[in-house]
Amino acid sequence: MTEELTAYHEVGHVLMAVYVGARVYSVTIDPDWDDGPERYGDAEIAWPQGVFDDKTLCEKAILVALAGPVAEMIHTGDPFHPALVAEWSGDWQQAWEAASALVPQRQARMQYLEQKTLSLYQLYRQDNYWAAIGELVDQLLAHETLEEEMIYDTISSWISINGQ
Repeated sequence: MTEELTAYHEVGHVLMAVYVGARVYSVTIDPDWDDGPERYGDAEIAWPQGVFDDKTLCEKAILVALAGPVAEMIHTGDPFHPALVAEWSGDWQQAWEAASALVPQRQARMQYLEQKTLSLYQLYRQDNYWAAIGELVDQLLAHETLEEEMIYDTISSWISINGQ
């Protein structure tokens, strides 16, 4: 996976996390590989305690998990199904597990996740969202790691941030 592709993927997660009310402490395309599986990027995301009920938190976690693959799909122009790309298996598994609490039946869950993927695709194709992604990607490629303040400063010039 190229650094540019990794940057689009991670920024996809970051933008959605900020959009749905999570806190993003940092994002990197140069993660440490000493504490788990090999990965090319990483975002440190935290959910505020006691703000969202379980159902809402599941819905938001699904969007964040699928947003990385969606940003990558838009960037490459390849409309892959997120469940069928090996590099996205962790994201798909997170979305699948979170959706199991909302949609227990497997076929209905697949349809639900496909609809969420399509909704994210349509959102990220909007000019202001894609511009925010592009600017964050440029910053991430230039610096390899972005801390919270730079992430929020960059995003806020393109879209309004929940509660800010």
